Amino acid sequence: MKRISLAAIAAGFMALGVAVVFAAKQVGSGIQVIQGKPNKEAGLAALAEAEHLAGSGSWEIIAVGRVYYLSGDKAKAQTLFDRVTSGKPGASDWLRLGEVYAETGENAKAEECFQKALALDPKDDSGQAEVGAWYIRIGQRAKGEELLAKALQKHPDEVWDYVRAAEALLGVAPGR
Repeated sequence: MKRISLAAIAAGFMALGVAVVFAAKQVGSGIQVIQGKPNKEAGLAALAEAEHLAGSGSWEIIAVGRVYYLSGDKAKAQTLFDRVTSGKPGASDWLRLGEVYAETGENAKAEECFQKALALDPKDDSGQAEVGAWYIRIGQRAKGEELLAKALQKHPDEVWDYVRAAEALLGVAPGR
């Protein structure tokens, strides 16, 4: 009987230890990160937590950087963008970075990123359609139609390529 009691006590302490470790990892997460704080302080706290949680995920890091960039902290954002591009960024990483620059009207930076994306994956019809729509948006319709034509030649029934074209031609912001 003593063995069972000692085993039960040991298991209880072990469970308590796991609970303490789990609770320690949860400190700072959840709604308390932002709750009751002024908007700017809460937003920066949420970004810090998001950056922590992003780990090494390139899309996640770019998303966090996007918020920094669009909210005015371009230096912090660029640090995050550089973290992604210093490794082996994929075509989708370059597309996402290009979208950030496109949102701010920094067309030269956007085009550089988009061209890197297309060079990394020249057969990506979805990327071609996205970049094609962007070219139309900035007044370079011939370039845009050329890329859209490549995308639609490969998949003439792709609804999203037509949606991208329609958004660009009708002056509607791209959907996310």
